[in-house]
Amino acid sequence: MSTGIEREARPALDPAACGRAVTARDPRFDGVFFVGITTTRIYCRPVCPARVSYPERRRFFDSAAAAEGSGFRPCMRCRPELAPGRALCDAVSRVARVAAMRIAAGALNGQGVADLARELGVGERHLRRAMERELGVSPVELAQTHRLLLAKCLLTDTALPVTQVAFASGFQSLRRFNSVFRERYRMSPSTLRRRPRAAGEAPARGPHGDWVRLTLGYRPPLPWAPLLQMIVGDTPAGTGLVEGSRYARTVALEGRRGVVFLEPSTDGPHVSVRLSAPLLPALMPLLARLRHLLDLEAEPARIEGHLADCGLAGVVARRPGLRLPGAFEGFEVAARELLGEDALRRVTEAMGEELDTGVPGLDRLPLAAERVAETTDDHLVALGVPRFRTGALIAVARAVAERALRLEPGTGASSAVRSLCDIPGVGARTAARIVMRALHWPDAFPSTDPALQRAAGVSGARALLRQAERWRPWRGYAAIHLSARPL
Repeated sequence: MSTGIEREARPALDPAACGRAVTARDPRFDGVFFVGITTTRIYCRPVCPARVSYPERRRFFDSAAAAEGSGFRPCMRCRPELAPGRALCDAVSRVARVAAMRIAAGALNGQGVADLARELGVGERHLRRAMERELGVSPVELAQTHRLLLAKCLLTDTALPVTQVAFASGFQSLRRFNSVFRERYRMSPSTLRRRPRAAGEAPARGPHGDWVRLTLGYRPPLPWAPLLQMIVGDTPAGTGLVEGSRYARTVALEGRRGVVFLEPSTDGPHVSVRLSAPLLPALMPLLARLRHLLDLEAEPARIEGHLADCGLAGVVARRPGLRLPGAFEGFEVAARELLGEDALRRVTEAMGEELDTGVPGLDRLPLAAERVAETTDDHLVALGVPRFRTGALIAVARAVAERALRLEPGTGASSAVRSLCDIPGVGARTAARIVMRALHWPDAFPSTDPALQRAAGVSGARALLRQAERWRPWRGYAAIHLSARPL
C-alpha cells in the first residue's frame, strides 16, 4: 500500500546515464532501474518499446517497489514483472540484503515483519529502518510489490482462476487481493484478465493435471549450454535430466511435490518455465530458487567489465555472459561435492524418495538432508561411499536438518565456511565450493584448487589469493571464467 509520501530515487542513480540507457533501450540495464512517466503515472523498464518520453517527465527508481511506493503503476506493454532482478550482495547492508531475499521468496506471506526480524536476529525497528535506508521501501511495501507483480504475471500469462492466482501470489485472502490490486493498479484483476492474450497461453494438460507456463527474465548474453553442464551434476538420473536445451527436475518444496522444466525462450531474453500445478502454492519460493539456480539476476556487463579491467579481459572474452550457478537446494550441492557424481547417483537411487510424475526419466526426489541424517556409516559404505566420506556427509546432513547450518542465499559466507570446515572430512576447498554454489556467494573462492591455480598461472594458494584480491567482489565469477573451456 502506498504511504502517500513521494520518495526520491536513490542517489546512486545518475539521471543522465539512465536517460541514455532509456533512449538506447539498452538491455544491460533491464531491471537495474525503472523509469516513471509523471504524466501517465506509469513506470516502465528501460527496454520498453513505447515512444520515449521527454526527459522532464521522467523519474528514475532502482526498484519496482520504489516506483509503486511513489504512486506509479506498471506498464502493460513492457511488463515490469518480467524484468530480471538485481544482485544485492555488494549494494546494500547484510540485514537489508538477506531480508530482501527472504521477502522475494515469500517470507512475509502468512507471517509478520516481527517474525522475519526474529529469524534474522535483529529488532523489528532495526529491520524496517535498514530496508527504508538501503532500498527505499518498507518490508511490507516490498512484499506487496512482489505479490502484485507475480499476480499480474499469472493473470496475463495463464488461465488460472483469479482465486488461485491470489493465493499462488502470496495473498492470504481473495478480498485483500482484490482490494490491493484495485488500489495499486486502478483496475480489478478481472479487468486485466479480460485484456487480449497471445495465442497459446492457456495451460497445457499433463498426465497429472495442468502445467503452468511462466517466464523469467535475464540480462543477455546467457550461454545456456555451459550453465546446464554445471547444474546437471547436482541432479542425478531420476531427479533431473537434460533433453537438448531443456532441463527438467523434480521438486519438493514446502510440502509440495512436482516437476519443473526450464529452457531458453526463442522470443527474447527470457527463460521459459513450465511447472506442474501442485507446485503453485509454493510458487514464490520456487521462482526465487530458480533465479538463484540460473543466476538470472547477474549483471554480466558490470561483472565482466570489472574483471577485464583487472587483467582477465582475454579470459572473460572466451565466454561472455558466463553465469555462476546457484543451487535449488543447498544440501544437493554439499552432497555432490562430498560424494562425487557417481556415488551421489547410487545414494540417491537408494535413499531418494520415489515420485510418480508421469514424466519418463523423472521418478525420484533429490536426496534429502533429513533422510541422510538418519542413516549410518555402514549403510553408506554398502552403497559404495568411501568410509572417510561417510562421517562428513552425515554430519553435514544433520547440521542442515537441525538448521544449525543454513546452506541458502543470505547466510553469512564466512560463518558457513567456518561451520563446514569444523566438520571432520570437509576441507577449505570443498567448503568454498559449497558456499559459492549453495549460498550463491559471488566472492567465494576455492584458492586451494590446483586446476584453478594452473589456469591463473600461479603456484600455490597464497599466490592465487594475492592475484585474486583485485577481482573482488566477484572472485567466484573469475573462478568460473578461468575454469571454462573456449567455445
